[in-house]
This record gives sequence, structure tokens and C-alpha cells, in this order.
Amino acid sequence: MIELQNVSKRYGRVTAIDDLSLTIEENGIYILLGRNGAGKTTLMKLIAGHIGATGGAIAVCGKRVSMAHMPACVSFAESGSDQFNMRVSELIEAAGTIRDGFDLAFARRMAEKFALDGRKRYKQLSFGMRTMLSTILTLAGRSKITLLDEPVLGFDAIMREQFNALLLESYEAYPRVIIVSTHLIDEIAKVAERLIIIEKGKCLLRTDIGDIDEHAYVLTGPADAVAPLLENLNCIGQSKIGGMLAAYIYDERIPAPAGVQADRLSLQDFFIKLVGEEIHHER
Repeated sequence: MIELQNVSKRYGRVTAIDDLSLTIEENGIYILLGRNGAGKTTLMKLIAGHIGATGGAIAVCGKRVSMAHMPACVSFAESGSDQFNMRVSELIEAAGTIRDGFDLAFARRMAEKFALDGRKRYKQLSFGMRTMLSTILTLAGRSKITLLDEPVLGFDAIMREQFNALLLESYEAYPRVIIVSTHLIDEIAKVAERLIIIEKGKCLLRTDIGDIDEHAYVLTGPADAVAPLLENLNCIGQSKIGGMLAAYIYDERIPAPAGVQADRLSLQDFFIKLVGEEIHHER
């Protein structure tokens, strides 16, 4: 469905995507993670055909992608993108007229659920409500591939929870590839199934969320008890306070000996340790 082979994208002397290869064949909700400047938005724009690759090949839905051949099966909602300054209700109706397969009933229902005032023009909405409207329009498009770049920017905690419910409802009604780029990691992990991490323009890790739940953990205890356990484990980070050592592991779980505690590592903490420590491992 999505295939990138040795893709690079350079802006002058800056390399945003660096010889990246990635294949996505299965439907699912994917989290795309990376630090600021890692290349997340650039990657999405490349898949959508909004920008051209400097090198390599991109194919989506079986067809080669370029700026001259943008894939019709992709919908991309970029953070901060604008809509026509029409009334909310008019924007939704217009989208239903223009886009083939647009789920007008879903868009209307979601606009009502999120209390979007249909009489207001787009530019009269708050930043969070603008983002929500753009997300609703994108999800209602039912494209085989849906790309959402920081869709919860400007949302409060309640709106973020509602967004997760919206995302799940849309996916369950129309299973497809949905890729969400976000910094609110543990919240989106509640509904996502798969994970892609990029770092410095390269694909660092691609796995299932369940794999992180099963294999990411922290061993804490006296340094002389924890250190010997690390010899045959993939340790992605350590922190030491006094004589105590916390070792962050991405590997098979081992029985913790007396005096050592083993705790689950959240997805956010896993990401911070994997990328922040700049230790790049593959299990």
C-alpha cells in the first residue's frame, strides 16, 4: 500500500529524510514518532505527493508518487493548514459535494458532537476548533490512506479524549491506513496498533504497540545487583542515583532477582530513552 525505497529529501544542505526505506501493507492506526526536526512532516508530504523526493522511489496504492502524480487514495491534514473562510456548515456540505465517497453523515455528526458552530466562519473558530474541523473533513473523506500531522494541537484534555474516540470510530467504520504524528504519545497509544519511529530522517523502529508493552521495561535496584543482569540484555538507557541503578530495557523479560524491581515502561518513556539516549538498537 505504501512503499518507500531508499528515499531522501534535502532542503539545500539540510537532509530531512535520509535513505529511508519503509513498507506499510496492513490497515491499522499507526503512530509516527520523532523529535522535532526528525522528518515526520516531510515524510507525510512525500507520501501525499505534496513535495518531491530528492532520491529514491515512492509508491502508494501501486502507483509511483511524485508532485506530478499525487495519489488520489491519500488524504493529508497538515498541522496549521487553512480551509476556505466559509461557514462551518457550508464547508462540510461543500466537501460532501466535491469529494467522492465523502461520509457526509459522519462529518455532520462529528461536527455536532464537538459543538462546532455551523454558523461561524472558519477564521472565527479557535485554533483547536479549526484543527478539529480539518481532522473531521479528512477522516470523513474515507481515503485508503489518511495522514494526520499533529491533529490534537490546541486541544484540551477533554478534546484529546474525544479525538481518540473519533479516530477509533472512523477507523472501525472504514478500516484503512491512518498515520498520526503527535507528541502526546501515551494518549494516542490507547487507540493505535502500530508504531513508527524516525530519527534524523531514518526509520529507527517499526513495530506493534503490543511489542512495546511486552518488551519495554525498567530494572531498578542496587547497582551491583542490576549491572550484571545487563550483559545479555538490550539496554537503551541508564540512570544512576547514589548506589541505585535504573536500567531501561527493550528485550525479552527476565525474572527480577531479590532486591531488583521490574516495571513496565510507558511508550513515552520508551521513546525518550530510545531516541533521547541516542542508542539505536533493533531487537
